[in-house]
Amino acid sequence: MDILILNGPNLNQLGRRQPDLYGTRSFDDFLPELAERFPDLRLEYRQSNHEGYLIDHLHQTKANGVVINAGGFTHTSVALADAVACLACPIVEVHLTNLYAREQIRRRSLTAPHCLGVITGFGLEGYALALHALTTAQQAS
Repeated sequence: MDILILNGPNLNQLGRRQPDLYGTRSFDDFLPELAERFPDLRLEYRQSNHEGYLIDHLHQTKANGVVINAGGFTHTSVALADAVACLACPIVEVHLTNLYAREQIRRRSLTAPHCLGVITGFGLEGYALALHALTTAQQAS
């Protein structure tokens, strides 16, 4: 099963950016562990701070499922939400922090209505939970 993990703006700063909120580990350091925990999955990882790049990757993916953490674009980008809505495969939205314990603007996701589910507040472990959800959904179909 091919899975695209797509991270949005500022997620390239994990491990350095606000470690009290986001932890001290980068996604690049976490990805090999994730791949080891899910050996039957082929993981493709992309990150960009640019909205159009994220949209292009969604349009081009041939993956069987997508894990997306669109960062701040989650709350502001109708264009990204439209790209997520175009996909035929299941999508799980992930957020490292509990969005409902943060600023009001972060409590609304434009992409979530087009996703199988949303995982929020479990740090990097949220990605593993998302992969588990996608494999479970695949087995059920």
